[in-house]
Amino acid sequence: MDISPILEGFGVVLEPANLLYCLIGVIIGMLIGVLPGLGPGATIAILLPITYSIEPVSAIIMLAGIFYGAQYGGTITSVLLRLPGEASSVVTVFDGFAMAKQGRAGTALGIAAIGSFIGGTVSIIGLTLVAPVVAGFALDFGPPEYAALGILGVLLISSVGNGNKLKAIIAAGIGLLIATVGRDTFTGAERFTFGSLNLAEGIDFIPIAMGLFGLSEILYNLEERHNRVHAPAKVGNVWPSRGDLRQSGGAIGRGSVIGFVLGVLPGGGAVLSSLAAYAFEKRRAKRPERFGQGAVEGVAAPETANNAAATSSFIPLLTLGIPANATMALMFGALLIQGIQPGPQLVTEHPDVFWGVINSMYIGNILLLIMSIPMVGLFVRILRVRPAIMAPITVLITLLGAYTVRNQVYDIFLVIAFGVLGYLMKKFGFEPGPLVLAFVLGSMIESSARQGLLILGGDPVGFLTRPISGTVFALIVVVLLWPLIRGALRRKTSHRVEEKISS
Repeated sequence: MDISPILEGFGVVLEPANLLYCLIGVIIGMLIGVLPGLGPGATIAILLPITYSIEPVSAIIMLAGIFYGAQYGGTITSVLLRLPGEASSVVTVFDGFAMAKQGRAGTALGIAAIGSFIGGTVSIIGLTLVAPVVAGFALDFGPPEYAALGILGVLLISSVGNGNKLKAIIAAGIGLLIATVGRDTFTGAERFTFGSLNLAEGIDFIPIAMGLFGLSEILYNLEERHNRVHAPAKVGNVWPSRGDLRQSGGAIGRGSVIGFVLGVLPGGGAVLSSLAAYAFEKRRAKRPERFGQGAVEGVAAPETANNAAATSSFIPLLTLGIPANATMALMFGALLIQGIQPGPQLVTEHPDVFWGVINSMYIGNILLLIMSIPMVGLFVRILRVRPAIMAPITVLITLLGAYTVRNQVYDIFLVIAFGVLGYLMKKFGFEPGPLVLAFVLGSMIESSARQGLLILGGDPVGFLTRPISGTVFALIVVVLLWPLIRGALRRKTSHRVEEKISS
């Protein structure tokens, strides 16, 4: 492998102007990640006109910094405010917010920063070394494969719901139903719109997440207004202890691999990777009941995975010209604005752009780690604000965040509606997380399944005969049967122990 283009790419990144744009991108990414509702996609779209007056390499480096910088920024609100700024941060809420209530917000954010850095760095190395191979693998994925992955993701949702798994599955079913609201993308027919033009466009993720995780929490806590609310214990050291690092080390390593592989796939790569990493850690844990109660692995695994996925999603864009998600589509547009066509020829025709963007991620991840750890103490102070002050601020952030996405008052009413729904769900023991995650995956499952049936001539057996989709469905069967397999293995192990004791 010729490393001279890689070294030249570092020379491009280390130019003062490009370093400045990398720093600007990471800072903006962290800030917009902290603001619920204003995600990297919306920010990149707003900044696209500015890229006209910036050099191509500098522009893409800045936009890339916004994208992966926002992944950690979303963690801050998930841990401190129980408001996931992005769909990929939903899973972090379960244990991150629980740790914050225990006075371990600094540890949660510190582990998230370290995991984000390691996951992103591992993914960048993989992007550098095996991008053509992995991109070629992603090219083999068609609608049947995406449908199978989506079904697997919904199945895993039962693993992330706390308490009753049946209630988690019911909540996931509601999320799938909500995902069908709007015009049918194939026929144009309206479904469950009740004649409303607003519902004809479908329901956006932001109002759902802001309502279920923001307003519902405030409404639920109103019942406890007469009780004294204790602030979290003071965090003396934001650096995780050796025990926390040892406990989360395996989760960070596994999350890096899961995030890298799933991030390449078009669709909900970061969402699916964070979900899969969390579910995997919970399934392999000796005490799975710890998850949802403040398990440090429950923060390390999804945060590592979604940052690794954010980086690896650049692989199909830069090498094949295929955007892996909506944000990558905006990056695709930014490259076209600069007169650069993403695809296989990008490496040879514009090596400065290709390797400059990739190598800038090394620098960006280092900047992210340097800035995030010292600032954790500042973020933790938010939790010490009195609830009487925090509650109105949270409501304001939630409603403004939802409004700024599409500038529609209708979205504010949706937030209120889902806030009431979330409150009722909590009252009756239902977790909102499975609903939100199923909603995100629902659209992908429907469109991919229907496209797959068209490709296969209406024969559903074809989903099982295709190598990749068939393998995924086999994995689905394993996941379904795993509780029985694990129970049989435990009984066999205990039987052996009893035999040894008796002998």
